[in-house]
Amino acid sequence: MTNMTCRDIWNQTKGIASGSSKMDVHARLMKAYKQVPSWWFYLLLVVNIALILFGVEHYKETFQLPWWGVLFACGIALFSTLPLGFIAATTNQGPGLNVITEYIIGYIYPGRPVANMCFKVYGYISMSQALSLISDFKLGHYMKIPPRAMFMAQLVGAVVSVAVYTGTAWWLMGSIPNLCDMSALPADSQWTCPVDVVFFDASVTWGLLGLRRIFGDLGEYSRVNMFFIAGAILPFLVWLMHKAFPRQQWITYVHMPVLLSATGMMPPASAVNFSSWILVAFFSGYVLFRYRQKWWARYNYVLSGSLDAGTAFVTTAVFFCLQYATNISIDWWGTTGEGCPLASCPTAKGVAVDGCPVF
Repeated sequence: MTNMTCRDIWNQTKGIASGSSKMDVHARLMKAYKQVPSWWFYLLLVVNIALILFGVEHYKETFQLPWWGVLFACGIALFSTLPLGFIAATTNQGPGLNVITEYIIGYIYPGRPVANMCFKVYGYISMSQALSLISDFKLGHYMKIPPRAMFMAQLVGAVVSVAVYTGTAWWLMGSIPNLCDMSALPADSQWTCPVDVVFFDASVTWGLLGLRRIFGDLGEYSRVNMFFIAGAILPFLVWLMHKAFPRQQWITYVHMPVLLSATGMMPPASAVNFSSWILVAFFSGYVLFRYRQKWWARYNYVLSGSLDAGTAFVTTAVFFCLQYATNISIDWWGTTGEGCPLASCPTAKGVAVDGCPVF
């Protein structure tokens, strides 16, 4: 964010809107293909918003979100996609709006957890998916794939993924007893659903209990709001340090949004996740980049994609071939979670939990 000013965003936006932005070699080569008409995107947008409005109005008790909440969330997504897209393209860090959307709807429409989740989906997840779509288009742009073919691949892939994800979720809920219920699952069970549990907990915290009862004037954690101010000031302080000490090159490597945004994955990420991320990032971003730059430039992107795809493939293969078919589990230090029996103990004074010390 410190590298992207409001003036930069405004100038680039005007250049794109007026068609006066400079075309690089990739854009010139891509002009040989038929472009995707804008009305394709507009039609998808209108159809999806119409379906959402129909759903929230026809199933009011289920969604708990009024029609104005849908339009408000869509407005947030539309307004934030462009500037956050510039930031993500420049810094490789895409700031999320999950807390902001939960914060807003939790304050103006408290006591409704499902409405809080829906508002976050329409305001934050839609923006996140839009940036993922743009990222895929950017990759196809560099690989010189016809834009209309990319559009259809993304559209069909989205429909298929929704069907597969929904079918898999229903199958898991019907096949695995006590799915996601950590109080009823064995201690070594892998079906704890950390991401889904965090999503549910957030809906209870921000939606059911409400913002004022936790982070507002009626709660115990109102001082947490001061971190919004701290997050806005810290990048400015780093900039002042760089201006005051221009010869200290190490200051240019201090990027507060990167340092702070990493904690956005905690929860559900644990210490094991962060330690593995640090090891791989240090080996790739420092060792290989410094001593094998040609190899890094040619294979680093492929290595990153291979690690993601390999993890997903092995996880699926181990489950279906071993755990589901033969009930064989793989137990080693990398699959036992934190490894510390006190990691889940409360640290607040006077709170007593079995097996945990009382402070």
